[in-house]
Amino acid sequence: MKLFNTKTRKLEDFKPKDPEAVSLYTCGPTVYSAPHIGNFAAYIYWDLLVRTLKANNYKVKRVLNLTDVGHLSSDADTGEDKLEKGAKKEGKTVWEIANFYIDLFKSDFKKLDLLEPELWARATDYIEEDKLAVEAMIKNGFTYELEDGVYFDTSKFPEYADFAHLDLKNLKAGARVEFNEKKKNPSDFAVWKFIQPGEAHAMRWDFLGRPGYPGWHLECSTIIKKEFASLPIDIHTGGIDHIPVHHTNEIAQTFAETGSELSRFWLHCNFLKINGEKISKSRGNIITLDEIEKKGFSVFDFKTWLYQGSYHNERNFTWEDLISAKVRRLNWRNSVALLFQLPETARNKKSPKNRNFEAKILDLLNNDLNSAAAFAHIDSVASELTLDNWKFIEKLFALNLIPEDLTPRLAEKIEARLKARLKKDYKTSDKIRDELLAENISLLDAKDKTFWQFLN
Repeated sequence: MKLFNTKTRKLEDFKPKDPEAVSLYTCGPTVYSAPHIGNFAAYIYWDLLVRTLKANNYKVKRVLNLTDVGHLSSDADTGEDKLEKGAKKEGKTVWEIANFYIDLFKSDFKKLDLLEPELWARATDYIEEDKLAVEAMIKNGFTYELEDGVYFDTSKFPEYADFAHLDLKNLKAGARVEFNEKKKNPSDFAVWKFIQPGEAHAMRWDFLGRPGYPGWHLECSTIIKKEFASLPIDIHTGGIDHIPVHHTNEIAQTFAETGSELSRFWLHCNFLKINGEKISKSRGNIITLDEIEKKGFSVFDFKTWLYQGSYHNERNFTWEDLISAKVRRLNWRNSVALLFQLPETARNKKSPKNRNFEAKILDLLNNDLNSAAAFAHIDSVASELTLDNWKFIEKLFALNLIPEDLTPRLAEKIEARLKARLKKDYKTSDKIRDELLAENISLLDAKDKTFWQFLN
């Protein structure tokens, strides 16, 4: 399997440390507001990664974190904690905010039919591990203390700039960090924040003789260290916005604490824009999964659209493009529906065009998750695919293509309609047709059989 490793900036053959199992960590959401399609793009891409690994007969242990403390509004370790800000806005406690948006995130995760990680890891469940990590960094000489917290001294880690190819000498305020004259270096970051007198911060823990809370970057390092058997892990995933700050800091503090590399492979997905603009609350262009459905689309139409491109590329979402993805998926669903209406002996009839089909699809995905090429190949042979072929597609992409639960009920309704027509009971016959139309299912009457298909 070949993956584009952000760390080396090239395609590399992936082989896990354990020949049979893959250790995989995914940077999860900060749970202070409703997730939108830009957030979920990453988890959809990484779901395909997990499914592809499993199709290659690897066992996968994946941990996904839930940031419920410490993520400040600025990368310079200033500003308000996002959970605190969300709590004030909605008139709830930070714990209520965290629990509500974790539940919403998991609900949407399930709605998209994404494989759940082996472990959901809440940042607040790892405070003791955070303290131990900070103590180790202090002992190893990588930190210094200011009035507002314990800071990592990036000059003590010569390789700090390597991962993101940072130009630290010419680092300007506002480009990556905000200027703080008390820090030794502009790139230094807080591993633990002290709560200042008069500062309202509901989540607080006593440490180093003062109340405080962990820096945002610390949680991923401590979660990984605790939940995986050894370092480095095989794969760490996230967004490209994590590269210059969050992931760079994870690497630095992990080395400072343990002397080890954090991950062997780093995969980062690019941004999703909407109508050419960055997704932003201030622009009012945030789209949730609920809004996708209210517009008459399925969340699986969105997944289809996303898989038509690459996780490397910046994607521009428009409703017009979603229509074309919906049509593509509708054609596939009706190809599968037709197979369910054929005799069982005909559902898996082989043809030259579908020979080695599954190996071909897996080979395309093994080349850096090339789902766009896989989709093009599916289109080229769709009319020749067997039911087993479509089940393989569904196992990889989870697009809700297989109507197994629907088929028996439809067969009963179609049979009832046929009997009504034979009795010339057209009122009942039309009633059944209208009921199915209301479910977006149309009927096609042939000479000796009635077929059904999805309308959208």
